[in-house]
Amino acid sequence: MWDFFIAFLFGVVEGITEWLPISSTGHMILLNEIFKLNVSEEFFDLYLVVIQLGAILAVIILFWKDIWPFGVKNNKYPVADSGIGKYIKRDKFQLWFKIVVACIPAAIVGVLFDDVFEKYFYNYVCVAIALIVFGIAFIVIENVIKDKEFRVKSVSKITYKDALIIGLFQLLAAIFPGTSRSGSTIIGALTIGVMREVAAKFTFFLAIPVMLGASLLKVLKFEGSCTGREIALLMVGTITAFVVSFVVIKWLIGYIKKHDFKAFGIYRIVLGVVVLIAGFAGVIGA
Repeated sequence: MWDFFIAFLFGVVEGITEWLPISSTGHMILLNEIFKLNVSEEFFDLYLVVIQLGAILAVIILFWKDIWPFGVKNNKYPVADSGIGKYIKRDKFQLWFKIVVACIPAAIVGVLFDDVFEKYFYNYVCVAIALIVFGIAFIVIENVIKDKEFRVKSVSKITYKDALIIGLFQLLAAIFPGTSRSGSTIIGALTIGVMREVAAKFTFFLAIPVMLGASLLKVLKFEGSCTGREIALLMVGTITAFVVSFVVIKWLIGYIKKHDFKAFGIYRIVLGVVVLIAGFAGVIGA
């Protein structure tokens, strides 16, 4: 039962840190040093990626009306007035094309160099540095844009150029663990004048193909087999990540309507320092 409790804890941490711009990787490293699942290293790597599917499901359910590109109801921009075209939502397809454009840089680099990045950058020093650097970036950028008018105030107003720039920022998260996928994309969006709430929503949408692709890639690379107990652990972590993600996403959207991202920047810096201290003390990274 202890392992199932730990699987639950990892699901909670995944559901919180996947969407807040504070790095799920940094938190998973610390949590894994305190609580360890009694499984093989290969399965644990698989576990951490697969439970993300629960987090993704929360996004899909919460924003179904915003992302589903088919149907007659609320179809303000049909491809045609009759026939199949009236069931196709032009604006939703345009959104998905922009999502694809934003995902291309990370997808190409990730597929080609994922093993290299994991070998050289997946250590506590790189994670801590990324946490601190991007924590500072959040504070600096928020100070710069403090009194500026946002250029993009809805997801539909994001251009293909905007999407590509945000995608290039997402690439940083694919290379350097601790950067935070949501953190890097939100910073990229803020820098080019995208409103906070819109930046967060677009980040959520980007996560759907990115995390589904990462999960599929990890499953395909998995050479072992899962026992009934391991499948049960996966289910506990995935379901927990879904429930927690559902709550956290709704909270974050409400939070950033009234606040900026500085608090997350401060938290990242503190966590990065904690990771470095723990590493130098031999608590992690041994």
